[in-house]
Amino acid sequence: MAYEPRLIIQLPSDGAVDRQLRAQALASVASGDVVVEAGPTDEQGHLEASAAGQVVLSVPSPEALERDAEEVRRVIGQAGTGAEPLVVEVEAADELREEELAAVLDAASHSSRAVILRIIRDG
Repeated sequence: MAYEPRLIIQLPSDGAVDRQLRAQALASVASGDVVVEAGPTDEQGHLEASAAGQVVLSVPSPEALERDAEEVRRVIGQAGTGAEPLVVEVEAADELREEELAAVLDAASHSSRAVILRIIRDG
């Protein structure tokens, strides 16, 4: 059986967080628990919309992931079963810290569905 990462981060190619993670990978990325996918952007630098996934939560910034950890766990835990990935959207980010990923990683480990953290644009 192939290894499945616990979380996929989708972000704008060559955006602030993409550059940060290329310069110094977070521990969860280095360990393989998290996979980073840099994607194409529109004219304003926003990550192009994805056809796949069910958005279960949208937050303004990564700080909200840490601050609202209970809400992150609740929405992912209550999403039920299915084949479509669960998506947590972050409207804008210039940096991403390990502490901010903790709630999403924890919730993802309790779900049978793939979980995607989408960063829409730079902050």
